[in-house]
Amino acid sequence: MRTVLMVAEKPSLAQSIAKILSRGNMSSRKGLNGACSVHEYTGSFIGQSAHFKMTSVCGHVMTLDFIGKYNSWDKVDPAELFSKAPTEKKEANPKLTMVKFLQVEGRGCDCIVLWLDCDKEGENICFEVLDAVLPVMNKPRGTERTIYRAKFSSITDTDICNAMNHLGEPNRNEALSVDARQELDLRIGCAFTRFQTKYFQGKYGNLDSSLISFGPCQTPTLGFCVERHDKIQSFKPETYWVLQAKVNPEKESSLTLDWDRVRVFDREVAQMFLNITKMEKEAKVESVSKKEKVKQRPLALNTVEMLRVASAALGMGPQHAMQIAERLYTQGYISYPRTETTHYPENFDLKGCLRQQANNPYWAETVKSLLSEGINRPRKGHDAGDHPPITPMRAATEAELGGDGWRLYEYITRHFIATVSADCKYLQTTISFSIGPERFTCVGKVVTSPGFTEIMPWHSIPLEESLPHCEKGDLFPIGEIKLLEKQTSPPDYLTEAELITLMEKHGIGTDASIPVHINNICQRNYVTVESGRRLKPTNLGIVLVHGYYKIDAELVLPTIRSAVEKQLNLIALGKANYHQVLEHTLDIFKRKFHYFVDSIAGMDELMEVSFSPLAATGKPLSRCGKCHRFMKYIQ
Repeated sequence: MRTVLMVAEKPSLAQSIAKILSRGNMSSRKGLNGACSVHEYTGSFIGQSAHFKMTSVCGHVMTLDFIGKYNSWDKVDPAELFSKAPTEKKEANPKLTMVKFLQVEGRGCDCIVLWLDCDKEGENICFEVLDAVLPVMNKPRGTERTIYRAKFSSITDTDICNAMNHLGEPNRNEALSVDARQELDLRIGCAFTRFQTKYFQGKYGNLDSSLISFGPCQTPTLGFCVERHDKIQSFKPETYWVLQAKVNPEKESSLTLDWDRVRVFDREVAQMFLNITKMEKEAKVESVSKKEKVKQRPLALNTVEMLRVASAALGMGPQHAMQIAERLYTQGYISYPRTETTHYPENFDLKGCLRQQANNPYWAETVKSLLSEGINRPRKGHDAGDHPPITPMRAATEAELGGDGWRLYEYITRHFIATVSADCKYLQTTISFSIGPERFTCVGKVVTSPGFTEIMPWHSIPLEESLPHCEKGDLFPIGEIKLLEKQTSPPDYLTEAELITLMEKHGIGTDASIPVHINNICQRNYVTVESGRRLKPTNLGIVLVHGYYKIDAELVLPTIRSAVEKQLNLIALGKANYHQVLEHTLDIFKRKFHYFVDSIAGMDELMEVSFSPLAATGKPLSRCGKCHRFMKYIQ
């Protein structure tokens, strides 16, 4: 009888998967590290009877770091971190003794099935697990396969059993692309961070940050926020004038018309138009056009869109939203929440997912009518070849999920129902008027078929006053014509949702890491989250970005990171060599680093304007034992 070790990414997932595969017929015990459990049952594996042991890790087993002596900030020149300093893999969480735990459970096993999450990070963890357990597993007999990889997108009976029946192999290239990203971020981030932190901290007393960090993704992310801040600062409001006319089709009602010229920036010209139109008593209908228009139903939901909506409509930060989505996934309520795909595969059981929702009081009627009348195929989206779009997998109630969990689940479900609903159709009527030589327009919309807007009411066409029935040549008395004086307004600070859009557009980070980068710039005191989840850069954030722009704009522009992400994707696809990409990228940043060190005075000048030098606030005495910043000795 063979013994099969199976490993999932989190303890809760291991339990759910084991429950499904053993049909509830399993025994469980705590593992030696206290964090992970082991679930055992017997069954058949590739035609032979087998004893299964299902357990899990807690995310990454290993993390990359420099070897001991290079972790001392004071003894090592940061420039050495680019190539000279050797790195090693250390346990990500030494308290969990994960390697020892995996070896204890893996000893004497014949096969291993890897149930880690199906994305690049998951593939990377696969190889971390294999490095730990292969040495203690039984050696394979002859050429037999002992390593298997399960591919799944949701924790449902069908998906898990299907994965067990179609086991593949772990993908070495995807794992390597994660290794490359880790090493680049470690070497580049540490070198710049150590240099600028040490340089500025000894000099300025009121610098409100114990760490002035640089990150190849984090810094361009901050760059977007500061770029918007600069636009706001340099904005000069201009005055403009608008001509507004009102006509009275009937005694009681009045209709406001929009001027075809929209606005003019010259007071005298505006006054002239007002004088010309003031002489008229009636507005003449020049044309009436009616058009059937369509508002398209949404594309299927991917991670980036979910994070945008969570921030803009539900008021949840991306990091928080991602944690909730992961919890909903591990509990089996939704499919895997990290996906770039917005296209359902042909064989996806849309009706099955929809049937699950037929009894929820909030949308039961919509779902039942869709099932009886037949569903619409969702729009053709982008297929990134990773996971299907985020889809509700089973029914839930507000009481089960509670608070934010329910709000996110409700949105995901409404979005899913909308993707299989009909488009929204409406009739748009445009009436064109002339008052003297000037043209004015009035537009009205009437919904003919609400389609998906029934389930997503916030997308519905707003109800407007209905337009009067009229024909070409009709005359209406003019109620009033006046000039409105207005001012152009500056843009607002970036919202998280807008920042996520910019990051996706410029290829900064991945769907999994975008929330982390945004969280980092908030934690590091580079931006603060204002009302409406708008990101306002702090003094420190602004000075840093302006400093990078002054010395080497490519450190903060998205272009270089975007090119690096493309190279990393090529490694994952097996089209680029891991060592070459690493060497080439580190070489570029090493040169940039040396130039940065030589030109740091440029950033210093900006710092002096915003922060007071230590000399002015007392003299540096010694470092504080707790935060390692210089204490001030003030007489």
